[in-house]
Amino acid sequence: MGKIIAVANQKGGVGKSTTVVNLAAYLGSRGFTVLCVDSDPQGNTTTGFGIKKKSVEATTYDVIIGKKRVQEAVIHTDCENVSLLPATEALAGCEIELANFENRVNRLKMQLLTCKLDYDYIFIDCPPALGTITINGLVACDTIIVPMLAEFYALEGLSQLVNTIKIVKSNYNPALEIEGILFTMFDGRLNVANDVVEEVEKYFPDKVFTTKIPRNVRISEAPSHGKPVMYYDKASKGAEAYELLGHEILGEPLELPKKKKIFSFKRKR
Repeated sequence: MGKIIAVANQKGGVGKSTTVVNLAAYLGSRGFTVLCVDSDPQGNTTTGFGIKKKSVEATTYDVIIGKKRVQEAVIHTDCENVSLLPATEALAGCEIELANFENRVNRLKMQLLTCKLDYDYIFIDCPPALGTITINGLVACDTIIVPMLAEFYALEGLSQLVNTIKIVKSNYNPALEIEGILFTMFDGRLNVANDVVEEVEKYFPDKVFTTKIPRNVRISEAPSHGKPVMYYDKASKGAEAYELLGHEILGEPLELPKKKKIFSFKRKR
C-alpha cells in the first residue's frame, strides 16, 4: 500500500511545490510509482511538470467536489513513473462550495483511498493557508513534510501549523505524524539560519531532515522550463540536494554516487 505524504506550510514561498516536484521526480527515477496531487489553486506543481493548465480537462477541483473519480483526472508527466492530479485557479472556489458538503474534510481522503494501492508514494501539495483544502490534505495523509525557511518569522508559522496538526490528529486522523521539517533556500553562512535550525531541532528532535535544500539558481530556473531540477541539470547542487532528501525518505545512507575522475594528460614535447 502506498504512503501518502502532505507537503504543507501556511506560509507561501517556502518551496512546497518545488519539493513535491523534485522529490517525486527523484523517487520516480528510482523505480517507485508516484502520484502528485496539486491542491493549490496557483497550480505551481502542475506548471513545474510542464503541464499547460488550459489543456487540462479534469482537476483536483473536480475530484474533491465529486464530479470526477481520481482515476479519471490523473494525467501522466514526462518524468519517469510520475503521474499528476493537476490544479487550476478553479480550485479557489472549492473552499466556499465545500461549506455545503457533509464530511467536507474527508473528500480528498475518500478519493485517494481508491487509488492508494496503485502508487508507492502520493504527495499532496497543500495551499499556503490553513483552510478546508489544506485540512483535506492533512486528513488524507499518513505523514507531513514541512518546508520552511531558516528565518525568525518562520518559527511563528511553524507553531501555528503544529497546533493545526494536533487538532486534525485528535479529531480526524489519529495516525498523523510529521515526516520531517525541511529547511529550504538554506544558506549555512548566515548565523540566523543556523540559530533557527538549532531552535527547531530543540523542540522537534529527530524531526528535522539532515538534508538542507540550498539557494540554487538551477532550482529556480527549472520550473520555467517545465522540468524538475534533476531533468534540467542533474549535476547541480539543487539536484544533488533533492537526491539526498530522497535517500532520507527511503531510509538510505546520505551518500551520492562517486563522480568519475577526469584525468588530463600533458603532451610530451
